[in-house]
Parts: sequence; structure tokens; C-alpha cells
Amino acid sequence: MKLTNIRYRLGSVVLVALMASCGPRFTEEKRDGFVLLHNEEGSTLGYSPNSGVAILTVDRLAFKDLNQNGVLDPYEDWRLSETERAQDLATKMSTEQIGGLMLYSAHQSLPGMGNPLFGPVTYNGKPFPESGAAASDLSDGQKKFLKQDNLRHVLITSVESPAVAARWNNKAQELVEGIGLGIPINSSSDPRHGSDPIAEYNAGAGGKISMWPGTLGLAASFDPDVMREFGEIASKEYRALGITTALSPQIDLATEPRWSRFDGTMGEDPVLATDMARAYVDGFQSSDGGGWGYQSVNAMVKHWPGGGPEEGGRDAHFGYGAYAVYPGNNLKDHLKPFTEGAFALEGATEKAAAVMPYYTISYGQDTKNGENVGNAYNKYLITDLLRNTYGYDGVVCSDWAITWEVSSVHEFQGKAWGVENMSIAERHYKALEAGVDQFGGNNDMKPVVEAYQMGVEEHGEEYMRQRFETSAVRLLKNLFRTGLFENPYLDISETESIVGNTQFMEAGYKAQLKSIVMLKNQEKTLPVNTGKKVYVPQRHVAASTNWFGFDTPERMENTFSMEVVGKYFEVVDDPKEADFALVGINSPDGGVGYDITDKEKGGNGYVPIALQYGSYTAKEARETSLAGGSPFEDFANRSYKGKTTTAVNTTDMDLVRDTKEKMGNKPVIVVVKASKPMVFSEIESAASAILINFGVQDQALMDIISGKMEPSALLPFQMPKDMNTVELQLEDVPRDMKPYSDSQGHTYDFGFGLNWNGVIADERTQKYK
Repeated sequence: MKLTNIRYRLGSVVLVALMASCGPRFTEEKRDGFVLLHNEEGSTLGYSPNSGVAILTVDRLAFKDLNQNGVLDPYEDWRLSETERAQDLATKMSTEQIGGLMLYSAHQSLPGMGNPLFGPVTYNGKPFPESGAAASDLSDGQKKFLKQDNLRHVLITSVESPAVAARWNNKAQELVEGIGLGIPINSSSDPRHGSDPIAEYNAGAGGKISMWPGTLGLAASFDPDVMREFGEIASKEYRALGITTALSPQIDLATEPRWSRFDGTMGEDPVLATDMARAYVDGFQSSDGGGWGYQSVNAMVKHWPGGGPEEGGRDAHFGYGAYAVYPGNNLKDHLKPFTEGAFALEGATEKAAAVMPYYTISYGQDTKNGENVGNAYNKYLITDLLRNTYGYDGVVCSDWAITWEVSSVHEFQGKAWGVENMSIAERHYKALEAGVDQFGGNNDMKPVVEAYQMGVEEHGEEYMRQRFETSAVRLLKNLFRTGLFENPYLDISETESIVGNTQFMEAGYKAQLKSIVMLKNQEKTLPVNTGKKVYVPQRHVAASTNWFGFDTPERMENTFSMEVVGKYFEVVDDPKEADFALVGINSPDGGVGYDITDKEKGGNGYVPIALQYGSYTAKEARETSLAGGSPFEDFANRSYKGKTTTAVNTTDMDLVRDTKEKMGNKPVIVVVKASKPMVFSEIESAASAILINFGVQDQALMDIISGKMEPSALLPFQMPKDMNTVELQLEDVPRDMKPYSDSQGHTYDFGFGLNWNGVIADERTQKYK
């Protein structure tokens, strides 16, 4: 009896084992609005029960039948490589589907409120406030471009909250999961980790997203590990928001100090910028395992082959800034952050997933065809140089609106430099022929399909189909390698716990502290003991109009949060009662280099961009510009020699000087929020101490001023002695200005910075300076 019982039990074990060996090798987990399937030693799949997608069981493993044909196609098989899957899917896609895949949407806010640039946004035919829609609902325009135009790459801008972003992601992914081949959405973002100056940091801080210094501030740390940590944290937050591509980093070498996009760069030094670019991309693209995964975010490095050397500092968002020039014949330095940084990663992802060419015409750099057209239209720069010489086979995505119509050099319109007279379809075709895979800011599939037909007429169907499939494979690989085909869905509670959590906020705050540069500390003005009496004058903000045509009214403002300042010092209104003064200003806003009123008065419209506050006359400017010419101008010489300009914020200079006069011999601490280099001779003598920041919380500044933390950052660029040295420097050459020397005998050169003991000299300055 006992023996029989034992045999029965053994038989039961065998039977259970046999049954288990025939059963599924995955488990199911229901979440809010979607289902997770956990494969044993395989991928976790996420799908919506409402999308119509069925689940296939092959070898007892789960797979999504995305095209709903009842068969496991190679692109649906998560066991295969991303290249095999992308190649299979590309062959299955129609011309229209690939055309839609080549689109990158115009800017989408959640919810969409509309703006003058991109037109109205509606929900069921009504503006959002009147529609009754949820903030996470898809707009009418989004439904159209996802369904009718086959668009799958969406640029997300502002979001009401992380939860809204996650819910929108799930609704959008559910929609496209049930359409055609089930290709998921790849959402992207411009940099979104800037610091709110008045927001306090504390140990329990949590917010909409972690706050970091600007890219230039991260570079000022001279520590690639800080940049890499930013990428690692930001990528986790991006993925929690449903974002799988970063339209960053901006790795243009900032060799032209007047350029309005200077503050988005990593400085002017090719070695530092290269190390920082590598660290940024490694941080964003590497999951915890070191390679591609569910924490990876594709990095789209910009702007090939470097948008920094804009002639006169004018920017190529406008026709007046269409030309990048190379008087020093120094294209090679501008390529280094790409070729030796973003394309030579330390991590297993190897290279940046995507590259964005800039709007500029890189004047005289096409040594093969001699074309002077926008970089995305230049076959030499994209195919011969980027792809063939440097072996880059990732996605090339145009900057936004290069194919749009344009009718002047000064309005914010399309940016079709060098091809203004082509049709929209012809521009798409020329960019495709140059080697571009994707078109930024285009929601409409029709001109891409028209371009395809142009290619068929010129080269034949076989050639053009292969050209489209080549781009499709590149684009699809970025979706496969980030796991979007397996699980594009988000758990709302996880999103809320990840984005802006305490750990991430603390890391961002520490980086802010490492980004503040001390340039001057006369007689050890800093640090100041807490509790001292401080006078903080208000700053005048002049009326202005920005790039997009939005007006800022004249006003007076507190430069700092007085609540934050008051937690460190006693704020007084009378300078006579104060122990010291704290003055907050911005670096000079010297304009954009073009003034329509100059044109209306008979000039050519071109004016100087000043890096000083006071009136400046460009006596040393070139007689003849190095580049010029536009269908909208009847001249080619864009010289501004002899013309005069004054900074918009000249009252910042007045504020420093007036405060010094009011304080007498008492210390005046000046904090400059810098967006580019500046001439310090106008204000340095009136300042007892000078701090430079590139976007930090006021609390970080107070921690430095009060001595709670010691400054450690270094200048990632030169501060010029005067505007003459700015005019005489070469736009494409780094570190070629005469730097300013202050009253303490310190020279504000690249790599300069002070701590409490004096000039910083450490392993960073040895390596980079």
C-alpha cells in the first residue's frame, strides 16, 4: 500500500511536468487599459485589448500579430535582431506607409491649445476649452496625421502633467496598434530639463521633471561624468513620459560668440565638446544593461556639420542668417564632436541613433559638386561626407520646416535656403537624393509621395523603391531597438513615481551647483555669512518681440525669488541699511543682426550683433561679407561695417553701476545669467564679486553666495576683451579672441574659474586648458 502510494505520487509529478512542458511559457498581467504578457526568458509584450491585435503562440511563447494575418512574420518575432525585423517590415510597407514614416510632426502640446505658428487645434471640431475633451485625448489633427498620413514620429512640447503625457501615449499607441502593420509611435522632445529659478530644492522635492542647468552649464562642470548622469536620468524620465527620441544634444562647436543659439551648445573647445557629446549620448542611449533597452532613448545629435560658424552671428532660422562661413578653413574641428564623440561611444549602442543637419548653407564646403544649398539638401555633406567618409548609417532627419514656403529673409517661415525657387515636392526629392531619411515639421504625406514619383520618372521604380526601403529600415531600427514594438504602453502610477522623483531632483540640483562659475572675488567678498542684510534692486525689462513674433511688455521684475533670498539673508529696501547688494542681470542682448527699419531707410538691413550693453559701432567689421545672396535680395554684400547698435537690455549695465553708487564702499555681488560671451569692461569695476550661471535655481546661487557650497565650474568659452576682438575673430576657429583681464589681474579665458582659494588648477584644467 505504501509503495503504491509512492508510485502514484511520482506519476502525478511526471504528469504535472508533462502538462507544464506543453503549456504556455508566458504569463498574463492586466494593467489599467492594457495587458502585459511576460515571456519566460524573453520580451515582455504590451497590447491593448481594444486595438484588435491578436496574440500568437509559437513555441509556447507569445507574439503580437500586428498585421492581423494570423501568421508570425519576421518583424513580429522579438527573437530576431532589429535589422532583420526592420528589413522584413520595410518590404511589407506601401509607398504611402513609408512616406508617412518619413514624416516628423510639427510641435504638439498636450493638450493642444493652438498658436499663430502652427494654426488652431481642435477636438471634435472645437477648441480644447470648449470641447469637453480630456487633456490626454488626441486632437483632430493628431488623429488625421496618424490615420491618413501614416505619421509615426511625433514631437511633444509642453504637457499638462506627466500623467497626461502617459495617458496620451497609451491612447495614441492603442490607435496605431490596430492600423495597418501596427507600427508604434516614436515620440520625441526638445530639451525639457531646464531649471525653474524660483522653485526650491529640498530633500523631499519632487516635480514635473528633474531640473538641471542648461547644456552650457553642464559643460561648465568640465566633468563628462556629470553629463552622462544627466543623460541616464533624463532618459528614464523621457521613457516614463512615452518619449523615445531626444532631439538633442546640440553639439555645434560654438566658435562664433555672437550666435543666438550659443547657450544650447557645449562650448567652443573641440576636445571638451567632444567628450561631453559622447557622455550625453551614452547616457541617453544606454539602458542599465549597457546596450539598447526599455530605458534607452534615441539621441538625435545636431546640427551636422556644425551650425556654429554663422557669419556675423546671425542665425539660420531666418534667411538673413543662412550662411555658415569658414574663414579659418576649419571644418575639421566642427566635425569632431560628431565623429570622435557621438559616433564613438563608450557604451554598446556605438553611435548616436540619428543626426540632424542645420538650416545653414555651409558656404564653400562642398568640394565635390560646388553646391551652396542648405545642409540637408547637400549631397556631398550628407552622402559623401557623413555616410561614405565617416560610415554613418543611422537616421538623418532634416531640421523643422526646411521644405516649407518662404518669401523673405526676415520673417519666421520656411527655411529652404538655396532652394527657395523649388516646389515643396521638389525640395523633398532633392533632400531624399542628398541622403535625408526624414522631414521635420511635416505632417503631410503627399509631397513625400510626389517626390517618390519624381524619382521613379528619373531613375525607375526599382531604384526609388530601394531608396525608400533604405530609409524605412533606418527609421524602423530606432523603434525596434527601444522596444516599442513589444511594449509601447505606460503604467500611469509608475510614470508619476519616476518623473521628477527625489533622487533625480537631487542629482539635478547637485549638477546646478557644479555649473556656477565665479569670475571675481575681490578681497574675498564671497562667501557672505547668512543673516547679513542684503539690498536686491529690481531689474528693468524692456519691451521686446521674440523670434516667433510674440511680444514681451516693459516691466520691472525681481531677478531672484525674494522668498528664497530671505531664507539666507535679511532683505532690506534701503541700500544704506544693507551689508551688501545682490544684483541679478542677463548677458547683453545685442540683437539678431538684422533690422528691417535699416532696410526701409535704404540700407541692406544688416546690423551688428553686440556682446556689450552700451552703444557699439562696427568699425572693424568686414567691408564685404564672406557670403550672401538670396532670391529676396538684389545684393550679395551683407556687411554692416560702420553701423551702430545698442543692446536691448542696456539697463542691466545701468543697474550694476547705479547700485555700486548707492552702496559706496560696501560689496556689490553681480550674478549674470549668461546665454553667450560678453564684454565685462562695462560692469566689472563696479562689482566686488561676479558669478555666472547658465540656468539654475536661485537656491543654488544662494548656497554658493552663503558658502554652503564652493564654486567649482570653469568657463567653457572665452570672454572677449572688447568688440574689436569679436569682429576680428574667425567664425569657425575656437579660442581665437583676446580675453578680458579684470582689475584683479585675472583673465577670463576658456577654462578659467575661481574657488575660495583662488584660481582653480586641477586635473580638469590640465586636461582641457
